Amino acid sequence: MLRRHALTLGAAVAAGPLAAQTQQGGTEAWPSRPVTILVPFVAGGPSDIVARVIAQYGGQSLSQPVVVENRAGANGEVASRLLARAQPDGHTLLVGSIGVFAINAALRPNLGYDPLAFTPITLAVTTPNVLVVNPDKVPATDLRGVIDWLRRNPGRTSYSTSGVGSSDQMTMELFKQLTETDPAHVPYAGGAAAATDLIAGNVELSFQNLGTVAGHIQGGRLRPIVVTSAERHPVLPDVPTATEAGLKDFVVTSWQALMAPPGMPAALVRRVHTAATDALRHPEGRQRLEQVGFTVVAGSPEAYAAFQREEVERWRGVVRTAGIKAE
Repeated sequence: MLRRHALTLGAAVAAGPLAAQTQQGGTEAWPSRPVTILVPFVAGGPSDIVARVIAQYGGQSLSQPVVVENRAGANGEVASRLLARAQPDGHTLLVGSIGVFAINAALRPNLGYDPLAFTPITLAVTTPNVLVVNPDKVPATDLRGVIDWLRRNPGRTSYSTSGVGSSDQMTMELFKQLTETDPAHVPYAGGAAAATDLIAGNVELSFQNLGTVAGHIQGGRLRPIVVTSAERHPVLPDVPTATEAGLKDFVVTSWQALMAPPGMPAALVRRVHTAATDALRHPEGRQRLEQVGFTVVAGSPEAYAAFQREEVERWRGVVRTAGIKAE
């Protein structure tokens, strides 16, 4: 699916300090043409939400439009390959998830791109996952009830995810091992699609990013069971953590980050980073993100690079220990 959404709030503004600067070597101003932010999933999911905040509020300080382009497929591989081939001139960026930038590297030895070779810009947001169920399909209202219901229905239940190797799949696979349950995996091209089919009743449950399902929970379309954060989340203060509900140390934090093609010059990295983090910290942009359960990070490229390496190693250990295979 290809969906373009041009956000041109800054297009008519005279070139500001960021645009007036030249790239390292002094040959070209940035941006000299529209900036494209690739999103490796369908519209409406966590990566898409974050990308559109960066596009809208980052675009206000630039002299060119910022365009969000949804290029779904292979849990991020389609968009990531495009980023890997793009020129490192700041005009092609990618907002992706923990799955795209960490779990894929752990799960798929023949991955068609190297997440650690991209130029890190910033860790944008973090969010817990939430175990949600279709209230018309699952009668249980708490974790013990869900586990009992799954055990009474072996081979007859299924769960949706945003794709093979996503944090929601890894979270559910760990849950299955700990609870000795067997819901079947049904992957989709993003969290929004996974939530839509869950609401429709085509699957019964899912671990989804809070940012994807907060509105559906508040609207009564999905029932929350537990969150995977270490503490209760302010968006869902009445929903217990998985640890509280009896799954010891069951803590999973999902995240979204902004990356650039390999080999971007350091001076340009700083300019792109400034535009992106200013957008994430914009009062209206931050409010939009926090309302759906994201915690804005907007840290340095160096901090994100170190964090990403740690996450790749963490998930390699999880995949190896659990014996999880790419489907």
